[in-house]
Amino acid sequence: MFTAFARYRRPLAALGILGPTAYLSYKYYNTPVPASTFQISIRQRTADGKVERVPMSLPLLPHHEVERRLKQHEILARLPHGWRYTTSQVNSNDPIEDAHASAVVSPGELGSSAGEMLMFAVMDGHGGFWTSKLLSKTLLPGVALELQTLNEVSPENSKGSGIVPGLLAYVKSAFSPHGSSSSTPPPVHKPKVFASDPTYVQIAMKTAFANLDSEIVNAPYRMLAPILSQLGNSPLDLEKYPMLLPSLLPALSGSCALVALVDTTHNNLYVACTGDSRAVAGVVDADGRWKVDVLTEDQTGRNPTELKRLQSEHPADEVDHVVQRGRILGGLEPSRAFGDSRYKWPRAFQERLAQALSGTDQVLRKPPAALRTPPYVTSEPVLTHRHFNTSPPAGGPALRFVVLATDGLWDELSSSEVVALVGAHLRGTRGPVPKAELAGSLAEGGNLGLDGKQIQRKPYTAGESWTFEDENLSTHLIRNALGGGNAMELRKSMSIPAPHSRRFRDDITVTVVWWEDHDTLVGAAESGSAQPPIRARL
Repeated sequence: MFTAFARYRRPLAALGILGPTAYLSYKYYNTPVPASTFQISIRQRTADGKVERVPMSLPLLPHHEVERRLKQHEILARLPHGWRYTTSQVNSNDPIEDAHASAVVSPGELGSSAGEMLMFAVMDGHGGFWTSKLLSKTLLPGVALELQTLNEVSPENSKGSGIVPGLLAYVKSAFSPHGSSSSTPPPVHKPKVFASDPTYVQIAMKTAFANLDSEIVNAPYRMLAPILSQLGNSPLDLEKYPMLLPSLLPALSGSCALVALVDTTHNNLYVACTGDSRAVAGVVDADGRWKVDVLTEDQTGRNPTELKRLQSEHPADEVDHVVQRGRILGGLEPSRAFGDSRYKWPRAFQERLAQALSGTDQVLRKPPAALRTPPYVTSEPVLTHRHFNTSPPAGGPALRFVVLATDGLWDELSSSEVVALVGAHLRGTRGPVPKAELAGSLAEGGNLGLDGKQIQRKPYTAGESWTFEDENLSTHLIRNALGGGNAMELRKSMSIPAPHSRRFRDDITVTVVWWEDHDTLVGAAESGSAQPPIRARL
């Protein structure tokens, strides 16, 4: 990934003349000095307008600064009923375009067996941080409110109620120039009964996604239409409309979103995916070995299912244009996202808005050349449901953990590698482990899903290893994604500043959720029912 380090050497002393003292001096000065810089290749425009690659020398961050940046956003939390989760993130963009959220929602008074609904989300923004930041404040409250409404009416009469006014007010105020009137989302009142039917829970989640994106995309449209009509051909003065820009920015940028709900009352796991973030589960099989269960598909133009869907939603003469080079209209990689009004608004409206903004600091990109029948991007999530058993029968498979991560992690690690890394960590593995050895710890089969990015991964070499040194499982995955057991590779990766770092790595946000049962995870050695920890090699 990077060019070799420069090494500095000192002249050789005349050993025969100066004796032992000279030998010690020779050994000191000829010991390779750790490099303080390294080189990357960057693109640079020459005087004649051509773009060429030139070397760029960068300072190498010290070890302690790399560790600080790796761990500065760590979260490690213990939840009710033995559930645990970690979150960590590392930026490449400055500011970071990823976001995350979590919440615990009480189901109300259900007697002694009452449990909670655990909610987790990661958001992968693009074109700015505005959409992902807004989603981190509003998406989980929106889902919770839809679930609350689902419990207040009978399933037969429930067709999705939409977001209640309290949440709409919160969404609208989230990017107010004066800030939200409250630092917390509107309260979610405890329902008397929590719905246990997976069909209706998934409807509620889809409704929350759709209504929130509708507000993001349509609110500025509704606000702008009368303003542009009054202006005619005059430029837009943003200072006269202080609410316009905070409403407009989340619509102009975009974000993928991945939400996991753990219903601890009914032992149901729900995953809702909009975009190309990915959720992967680790399942313990009858022999105590880890199996991979990929819970989502990468929603990109390279995904055959998404390609077929997009082509079916537009006229026949657009079949060859809706996806170009694996991207939507040749530009956007994810085929589902919040915001991204450039792919949802009519061309005439976008061109009129661009004209009105031409005299301001806000530059609006031109509509895609092939845009004819929007929308081309949807926020509708694809839902996955799994039933888990915290007390599985002897020898039965058991879902033990779920990893949610933005695509920055999956650019570097496969689903199988992630399950192996988390599974071995939960069983107590520490220190360096050869990559090939860890790969052999997984059981064959499983659900490997579909890689919508079609990344070609290189085979392991003899000297490559993983490292197990972090308590936080999310940081553990990020460290291994960026360097594995090669600490110097990690230092170089973390030392590249924005915007150059974006050529080498993306923003990475990881949340790991697991149910902690020592006996199941580690296994009873005398029974041989579970695989023992992998022994680290020094």
